[in-house]
Amino acid sequence: MADLFQNQKERLSPGADVHRPLADRARPASLDGFFGQEHLLAEGKPLRTAIEQGRVHSMIFWGPPGTGKTTLARMMAHATDAHFIGLSAVMAGIKEVRAAVQEAKEYREVYDKRTVLFLDEVHRFNKSQQDAFLPYVEDGTLTFIGATTENPSFELNNALLSRARVYVLKSLASASLHEVLRRALREVDLGLASENIALHDNAAELIVMAADGDARRALNLLELAADLAPVEAGVRTITAAIAQEIAQGSRRRFDKKGEYFYDQISALHKSIRGSDPDASLYWLMRMLDGGCDPLYVARRIIRVASEDIGNADPRALRLCLDASETYERLGSPEGELAIAQAVVFLACAAKSNAVYEAAKSAAADVQEFGTLDVPLHLRNAPTRLMKDLGYGKDYRYAHNEEDALAAGETYFPDDMPTRKYYHPVPRGLELQIREKLADIARRNEKSGNSPNEETK
Repeated sequence: MADLFQNQKERLSPGADVHRPLADRARPASLDGFFGQEHLLAEGKPLRTAIEQGRVHSMIFWGPPGTGKTTLARMMAHATDAHFIGLSAVMAGIKEVRAAVQEAKEYREVYDKRTVLFLDEVHRFNKSQQDAFLPYVEDGTLTFIGATTENPSFELNNALLSRARVYVLKSLASASLHEVLRRALREVDLGLASENIALHDNAAELIVMAADGDARRALNLLELAADLAPVEAGVRTITAAIAQEIAQGSRRRFDKKGEYFYDQISALHKSIRGSDPDASLYWLMRMLDGGCDPLYVARRIIRVASEDIGNADPRALRLCLDASETYERLGSPEGELAIAQAVVFLACAAKSNAVYEAAKSAAADVQEFGTLDVPLHLRNAPTRLMKDLGYGKDYRYAHNEEDALAAGETYFPDDMPTRKYYHPVPRGLELQIREKLADIARRNEKSGNSPNEETK
């Protein structure tokens, strides 16, 4: 731990270990050099108070990459003069956990020091691996700090969550990333002999944009840009052209099948449901820009067409199917426009979840009533035996009756009350469907043999 929190000037002076990445060498040792996470570290906030007062407790840092999770864990250990053990769940297992526990016990016995065990990517540990920490967190052998980019509610055991407070870290704002770059240029030896580094404002802006809220990425890009910058009169100048070159190919944050993935598809779905074509297009393009498979989006909007538009505008479903087929034929980027067209249509279309709700209600009744027999009059009778048993007896062929309606006929099982699941909304085509169903209900009632419907 000593090499991480020694005198700041010594640590950042020429001759420091420049073989370590700049993002690691520029890691601040105190809150004075830490930027972002004001919602956790502003004056009076619990986490800042815990660091300043040297009171450490088990915790989970949940947030995107490059937001300071590891740095804060090291600060917590330093603030309490604790022994720090860092592990990564990508490479560590039960064996490494046991070794860390043994090391913590020795430090407590020999040096009377507590131990902070930091586990990066904690969500990669399975249930039994996570359980291995619990006894030692419980008896105080370890203070556990985990870091994860995934939602702890889904990835971590309840037993572990109950013993650790979750702190949510946010991606860094542009202003904070600019501060990170300025501090690195001001205080950190970039390992480029004695040249000064000049970073043009427009180059800094390009690096910040490419970093997309990730301080580690910003510092990595700065280090690469400094390596490429030409030297003139003892000064390395990072221009916009150099920044543009090293920023090419950078994508906005999008973890396939992870938290951001599902957050963004949820935002797209809700924007369509909310009839906002502009926001819908924004989230669509965010996902495509992040590398999402366009066919995944195409599949999702097919679902949206049935769930949120339904029979208010049946064209929506066909248009989404056509968009999917168009992408399969044209590929990217040409086929993506068809998906965008479908998304805009869905957002602007009349909305109805009547079919979605009706299907859920009918499915619930299937579970509740079990396997009821099909009424005899609705059964087919292809053989004489079936006819003799009454199959199809008294069935009324609707096409032989006025307006193809067998008024008063019942179609539910005999031992089940007649239900009304489908309630068309007064919008789009469902307005006409609503009127037609109301007319059928009136004619059923007039027939004198109207089924006793129960709404569900």
